[in-house]
Amino acid sequence: MPTQYPRSGDPARSLALLWRTQEPVSRRSKPDLSVDRIVAVASETADTDGLAALSMRKVAERLGVGTMSLYTYVPGKGELVDLMLDAAYADLYEGGERPGHWRDRLGAVAYANWRLFLRHPWMLQTPRNRLLGPHLIAKYEYELSAVDGLGLTDAEMDSTVSLVNSYAEGAAGQAVAAGENERSSGMTDGQWWRTHGPLLAAFVRDDDYPLASRVGSAVGREHQTAYAPEHEFAFGLERVLDGVQVLVDSRSSRDAPRDRS
Repeated sequence: MPTQYPRSGDPARSLALLWRTQEPVSRRSKPDLSVDRIVAVASETADTDGLAALSMRKVAERLGVGTMSLYTYVPGKGELVDLMLDAAYADLYEGGERPGHWRDRLGAVAYANWRLFLRHPWMLQTPRNRLLGPHLIAKYEYELSAVDGLGLTDAEMDSTVSLVNSYAEGAAGQAVAAGENERSSGMTDGQWWRTHGPLLAAFVRDDDYPLASRVGSAVGREHQTAYAPEHEFAFGLERVLDGVQVLVDSRSSRDAPRDRS
């Protein structure tokens, strides 16, 4: 999915709205109209129609108000997207018992972010590394606590969380792309290969590419598809955590008391 990078909102205006230091009110608008209501409808629009289709006019139509009424609450689309992003993080880690082992905690972080991108694919098309809203900072605080006390430096804690989040984002992007292929073609990956696989056989012999033929066939038998997003995500995550394990173990060895006898 290509990254569209919508125009960022004015930082001062976005921060004031993100932290609700000012809550605009319009007497001419509907009584239930608010920044939160506008953000919720905008997010639903982006979830359904994609970020490219999002506009102040379309959100206003869904709310049953004039487009100019929205500008009383949100200055423009850039600020609106900033608000949508922060709102998406609001309930990311609400409820559920927190795992005790750091691997399980980091794994839960990865799955939470992966599922978040699957629920809101438009987030994959936006930069998210500048404006710091309350929900994003709360998310960062929670995720850092997953690796706190392991002997890592502060910079290593940050990099570990970033590694896990980046992996989840990349895997979600592949899963979203696969889903879009299914919707556009009207066929699952398995159905597509069963239909069109014989065409490839007319051009490529198994003997020419023995490893690709053997492994590809094995994957098809095991997963009934050429690409299984859930399996690939789980497999890759374990390998990422294995790498973090090496780092954690190295810090434990460094900090362990030495035998001076």
